[in-house]
Order: sequence, then structure tokens, then C-alpha cells
Amino acid sequence: MSSPQHQRLRGIRVLKAVSSAVRLQILNLLFDEGELSYTELMNLLKMSPSRDAGRFAYHLKFLLKADLVEVNAESKKYRLTDLGKMVLEVAEEIEKKSLKPQRILVRTSRFTLEEFDVNRIVDSLVKEANMPVEQAKKVAREAEKRLLKAKTRYLTAPLIREVVNGILVEKGLEEYRHKLTRLGLPVHDVSHVLAKGKVDQGASYLCEEFGKNVLGEYTLLNVLPRDVADAHLSGEIHLEEIGYWILKPSETVHDLRFFFKSAEAPSFFHSPKSLEAALNLAFNVLLHSAREVSEAQILEYFNVFLAPFSKGLETVEIKELLRQFILNVNQHINASLNIELTVPDFLADKPVAASSISGVYGDFLDECLLLARLTLEVLAEENTFKPFLNPKVIVKLRPEAFKDGMAANTLLNAHSLAARGSALYFASFLGEDKKHVAFSPSGCRLKPNLEGDWEIDTLRTGTLGVVAVNLPRTTYECEGNRAKFFELLMEKLEMAVRALELKFRMLKQNGKGFLRFLFQRVNGDQYFRLENSAHLVNLTGLEEAVEAFHGRSLCEDESSLRFALEIVRYASEFIHKNERRRDRRVLLSALHSPEASVRLARQDIERFGVAKTRFRGTREKPYYSSFCKISAQNLETSLKTLAAVKELYKQLEGGNLTLIELGEAEHNAETLLALTKRLVESYDVPFFTYNRTLTHCSQCRKTIFGALHKCPSCGSTGTLTVFRRYP
Repeated sequence: MSSPQHQRLRGIRVLKAVSSAVRLQILNLLFDEGELSYTELMNLLKMSPSRDAGRFAYHLKFLLKADLVEVNAESKKYRLTDLGKMVLEVAEEIEKKSLKPQRILVRTSRFTLEEFDVNRIVDSLVKEANMPVEQAKKVAREAEKRLLKAKTRYLTAPLIREVVNGILVEKGLEEYRHKLTRLGLPVHDVSHVLAKGKVDQGASYLCEEFGKNVLGEYTLLNVLPRDVADAHLSGEIHLEEIGYWILKPSETVHDLRFFFKSAEAPSFFHSPKSLEAALNLAFNVLLHSAREVSEAQILEYFNVFLAPFSKGLETVEIKELLRQFILNVNQHINASLNIELTVPDFLADKPVAASSISGVYGDFLDECLLLARLTLEVLAEENTFKPFLNPKVIVKLRPEAFKDGMAANTLLNAHSLAARGSALYFASFLGEDKKHVAFSPSGCRLKPNLEGDWEIDTLRTGTLGVVAVNLPRTTYECEGNRAKFFELLMEKLEMAVRALELKFRMLKQNGKGFLRFLFQRVNGDQYFRLENSAHLVNLTGLEEAVEAFHGRSLCEDESSLRFALEIVRYASEFIHKNERRRDRRVLLSALHSPEASVRLARQDIERFGVAKTRFRGTREKPYYSSFCKISAQNLETSLKTLAAVKELYKQLEGGNLTLIELGEAEHNAETLLALTKRLVESYDVPFFTYNRTLTHCSQCRKTIFGALHKCPSCGSTGTLTVFRRYP
């Protein structure tokens, strides 16, 4: 055993060793970095080998004699001894005492005040980021130093996390920082939403919006591959409704017959025996599904499937029941009613799925037409008080609709509504290959070409999700090099497909827990057919991309149009290859996407400047085009444009929307009906809508065409609401 005098001398030697700032710095470097060579230590101390070699050797030798540092016999590098680590801990305690005259409190996420404890940081790094314990201790020690030097009255858990993340970034430990990032919104953003947000939507809307933001951050940080997340953030691609990406499909196409079957109806539904019960059941289906779908719901064959329940009822009674249903949907649910003006031949011999009604759907043609007519009448009547934009109605244009007297009259009523600005859409079913297709208001198109069975391919499925590809960005980045353009396009398409595949896997894995209504099973048959859902890759800014590349629009220049066609064909071929390889329903589309159109245009303006960026709208409100738009004011020129791009949009298997802008001029129903016939018969337009911007005055209860700042009737300015379906 060493004598007391020897121990005192050793203690003095240790204290002398740490009395030098250089020697203490060497100890700290060995603690933070681990083993270091002679040269590495000198470099980190920023000492010159020629000028400072003697001074450095003196300090290092002093530490070796004090047994604070030793040489690893294998690596020949210097490392701390146990005594060296102990000395650093003592020095750290002394430093903390000098910096912390009073205890520092931490306001935690559990709404408590607790004394600061560095071990909490170590625990978080190990538990949340899976960091090795020794490395976590080093980071925690550095964080503690910085926090104590700040001399704040109290700390918060988010502040401590920010400091730790800053240290991780400085040290190049990005993979740990990624896992440790806190999810949530800045205080300013929450305050802004509460002060100026859509307060009329209510508290539940705000809670949902805040929750979506957190889930969106989680998806970007912990679910998506890094390159896909970065591509979304930078604006190369855009994942629609990213806050719901791992939770919900975008759209669903319902089949009410599933719930009308008495023997197989879900336990919480009762098979309806009246029209009132059937409509209540339909509303409940929409209400339950609304929690599990991020965008729209579609009631396909709405009036056909309800027709048997209306047999024998008075028209007035049917109309009032429809009115109550439509008003309920308008208030609570984003939905589409797809109505038939005839009973399709493939449904005519289908047995009615209700125990109290016999026959097949073909026996209820009159009731089917009556429901269609009354649905439009209710919408027209409600539209007189205020623009009625939900539920949206898709009118199916089968060949018989133009010939049958009653159907043609109902079709005329539909165009009367369209002329006034209602949310009516028209889907062409002219042609044998179109008769089984299902449409959604977004323009998404589901064909019976997956399993070969129209019911399986188009009903009880829908749109899984949508990824928009920023085509103008591809043009700006390729700098006129065609080969590079398609190389960059392939990268974006590939990331889009991967993002959709990941969403599919997440819903398949977690659907039974998150999507209990859609994933319910009856006799082993799952209601929502996830495997048949459409994975949509949406081309955003095609027109702007072509303009930026060629300098002229695709309608003005043959070479521009050829380039646009080349882009769409290339993307379509790439999508088809992925569809076959992954055995998924991956489809190319050009659908209305306001969220992506605006965000991507703004990001490109910020990055490339307003002079280089081609966009629609104004500098303050820019957007990229994502659908075909023509003007009724300049009809013949517009139809020539439509003819020119006809081949282009045929390549879009996932669907596209054609918008006919009516402007502020008056249009009668007969004129629009004639135009509709031209669009479907001569130009083969599959899906389109007539659009108006409307201004409604709540004081005099009048609706005027166009966007106004002052009511022309009462002169009011504070009672106006502008309604725009599309920019």
C-alpha cells in the first residue's frame, strides 16, 4: 500500500495536471472523441507540428506521468484512464457549482416542474434514438454545459431537445437527430390558426388539423425513405394529404347493396324496408366512412340501388326524404352521388338486395328516373338560397340518356343546374369499353380491367392515394437537355410509386385497427378491397413544363405538343412496368390538386425566381395546371385546343378532368346540353364539369356570377362570400 505522503504527492500531481487549460482540453478531447493518435490530438488542438511540437509533448508527458492518460498497446493511440475520467467528473462538478448558484427547474411535457437531471438526456438518447450509452453520456454532458451557461430561470423539455439536436447536427450524428426530433407545431403557427383559422369549422376541425400536422411530420421523419421525404419537402413531388398518409385511403366507392342484404348486413345496421330507412342507412355508411377516408366518398348507382325502395310512394314523400338526406350530407360529409338516367343493361337483371323487395333492377326503371329527377330538383331548390356545392353529383351519359324522353328531360334539368354554377359533373359512357367505369368528382377513373369483373374492380374500392410529380421543376433542372429531363422524370416517378407502395403496406398492416368500418368482414368478405384501390401518380404542370422547355404552349406549337405526348407516354410506360412488377393498380392521371398545384408553384418561384418559372394565376397566387381547361366564351378556339390534346389525355388511365369555364355570361340549359353532346360524341371527352365563380350575399340572399367586392343589389360589402370550385 502507498503511504499517505505518496498519496498526497499523487494528488498534487493530478491537480497540477488539470491546472493547465491545454491539458484539460486534451482530457476533454479524449473523453469526447475516444482514442486519438498524437497527430490527431495536435490537429484538434490546432497546434502546428513545427511550431508547437515541444509544448504539446510537454503537456502530454505530464498527463502520462499523472496516470490520467495511457497508451493503448494495440492501436498505439492515447486514451483516458479511469483516474482521468474521474478527474473530469470532479472538474465538471466544480464547473456546475460555479454556474449553478441555485437549482434549475424543467417544465416537462407531463405539466410538472422538476429539477434538471442530465441522466434524463442520456435516457432519451438511448431509448428514443438507440444511441450507445457512452456516446449518449458525451452528448448529454455537452448539452448540460450549454444549458447551465444560459442561466435561464427555468428550462422546458422542447428547449432541451433543441439543444441536444443542435449538438447532434454539429457532430454529424444526423441519424440520431432524425429519431429524436420532436413532433408538433411552433407556438406562432398554433396562435395564427386559432386567431385567423377557420373558426367557423369548430373545435373538432382545429384538433384534426393540428393532429394532421403532427402525423405529417411523423410520416416524413419516421416512415418515408429519406430521399422520398426530401423530395416532398423540396417540392419535387407532393404527397396528397400527407397527414393521413399512413392512416386513410383518399377516396372510396361504396356499394350500398352490401348493407342492404338482410342476411349479411353488419350487426350495427338493420336491413331497410323503406326508402326512409334505406336513405338513413346510406347516410350512416357515409358518416362511419368519413372518419376513415381523407377525401371524397362516392355512392355509385345511387338512384338505381335506391329505386326499389321508392316503389309505390308519393312523389312529394320521396322528394322530402331526398331533401333531408342531401341536407344532412351537405352539413356533415364530403360526398358524391353518382346518378344514372337509365338502368344499365348489366344491372337490369341483377336481383334486388333487400328481403322485402322482389324483382331485378330492370323492373324499376321509372323509379330510377324519378329519383334522378327529384335529386336534381332538390339541388335546384336549395341552390336558390345559397350556392350548393356538396354533395357533388355525377350524371352518367349513356347512349339512351339522349334518346329516352324522360331521361333527356332530366338531363336538361341537370344542365340548368350546371348553368347556375352547381357542382355537377358529366361522365361519358358512350362506347362498349366505358359502360362499367366508375368515376369520382376528382376525375379518378376505375375501369373493370384488373380482375375482369366490373363489380370487384369498381365497387368497394377507390383511390389509395395520390402523388403529384412536379414536371416544371424537371424542366428547370434539366437545363434544356432532353435526355436529362427523362432521367430526372424517371427518378421522380420511381419515388412516387415507392411512396404509394409504402402507404399500401401501412394500410394493409394497420387497417384492421385504424379502418374498422372499411375493413369490416361479413362471411369472410372484407368490405373495402384495398388490393384493388388505385395508386395515382398525378402529372402536375404539364403545360408549364412544355412551355418552359420549348418556349411555346403545347397548343401553339407542334413540337411542344409532341414533347408533351412523349412525356405522358414515357410516364405511362414506366407506370405500367411498375404496375406489373408490383402487382398493384398504379395509374397515371391529371386530376385537380389545389394543394399540390399551389405549393409546388410557390416553391419553384422561391428557388428559380419569378422570371424563370412558368405558372398560372398571379405572382401573389400562383399555381400549376393539373387539368384541361377550356373557355365557353371562346368556344370554337377552345374546341380546337381540345381536339389537339385529345390523344394526350387518352394516355391517362387514372383519369383526367376537363373544365369548361362559363365566366360571368348567361348560358341556358339547351346551349350547354348541345355542348355536352359535342364533347362526348365528337371529342370523346370522358369526364368534365362546367365551372363558375359565384358571389353570394347573405343579406339579400342573392347569388351573382363572378367574384364581387360589393353586392349590386343591396350595396353591402361585409355580407359577401365568394365560392370557387376551381381557380
